[in-house]
Amino acid sequence: MRVFQLQGSQHSTSSNSGLRPIVMRVLIMGLAVFLAVTIVPGIESESLGAGLAAVLVLTVLNTLIRPLLYLLALPLIVVSLGLFMVVINALLLQLTAALVKGFTVVGFGASFWGALVISLVSSLLNMILVVEHTRVERHDHPQRPPTIINPN
Repeated sequence: MRVFQLQGSQHSTSSNSGLRPIVMRVLIMGLAVFLAVTIVPGIESESLGAGLAAVLVLTVLNTLIRPLLYLLALPLIVVSLGLFMVVINALLLQLTAALVKGFTVVGFGASFWGALVISLVSSLLNMILVVEHTRVERHDHPQRPPTIINPN
């Protein structure tokens, strides 16, 4: 009998198990913001320090504030078939630009397209990393003959 089990890899030690997801989230957000700055006209970072600060601020905003905003805007998200989620992400990107000196987002169009790029890149990288850390194991168990309980 073949049994398939879906298991996540548990190769982390207890000392870094809480820190690893945070570091991965910041790295993924950093790559996504870097691509948005590179691709989208109107999003600029004056220095590496401003870019890193923007990544950290945007990560904190996405972790703490975005779930609350999604909950409050749930009717609009449902009516727009999820498009309003990109608007919320664009507003958070503009808030990040307002909080971080040296990181600028010019206009709502740039923040919308930047939020779209950041969302797509983050989602794609998160899916890839989840697939890498999840594996399917196949166990072949030999079939036992049936047990006869009462032969008489």
